[in-house]
Amino acid sequence: MKPLLLKKNKIFYAIPCGGSFMTNFDIFTATPQFESFASVAISAERILHIDPSACVLNCRRAMEFAVKWMYSVDKALVMPYQDTLVSLMNAEDFRDIVGTDIWRRMDFIRRMGNNAAHSGKKVTEEQAELCLENLYIFLDFVAYCYGENYTAGHFDRALLEQPAEAPAAQPDEEKDIDLAALIAENTALKEELTARRAEQQQTYVPKPLDLSEYKTRKLYIDTCLLYTSPSPRDA
Repeated sequence: MKPLLLKKNKIFYAIPCGGSFMTNFDIFTATPQFESFASVAISAERILHIDPSACVLNCRRAMEFAVKWMYSVDKALVMPYQDTLVSLMNAEDFRDIVGTDIWRRMDFIRRMGNNAAHSGKKVTEEQAELCLENLYIFLDFVAYCYGENYTAGHFDRALLEQPAEAPAAQPDEEKDIDLAALIAENTALKEELTARRAEQQQTYVPKPLDLSEYKTRKLYIDTCLLYTSPSPRDA
């Protein structure tokens, strides 16, 4: 498997995919269609203790890849005027599908990613860990609704305690998701996966966002205060 690339200050780090380092997101690699976002999620978790900001940026990136993949395979999702992450997430049909709890988790990742990319404020490991957990919940929902052979799992914080592996610098090159091309590529899957999602979604058991714990509640409040109105960087 090719090394995973993540960007920090215009430098990409290669995170080896082999070895004994397990992550919460390994389970999603069993479905080839999830590889584009599962691999980025894996890199996010592996870099947690080396660079929390890069971890958060990759959480946001993995989420964006997964959102665009959903738009490419689900007939109920109609492309908004812009294909920015905030536009895709705020579309009424998308919010109806993922539900309020998951959407709030996703919005936390999006806001934290914007914060890491634009504000210059330090991202803590605690914030990055919450992004990883929220990303897992969202990808688990995607796997449940669209996957053919769903395997139940849970976010294991013990896996976050593994020692990080030192990354190696790589050339500055980045791969983006061309949504129009992705939609064209997955045209043949739309009927099947839309029907599967409509059926599977009925039995999905939500994992409510618990804000009763003080630290978690404070993280959400502080993050929501970062952006009180849309701006050019609020993507």
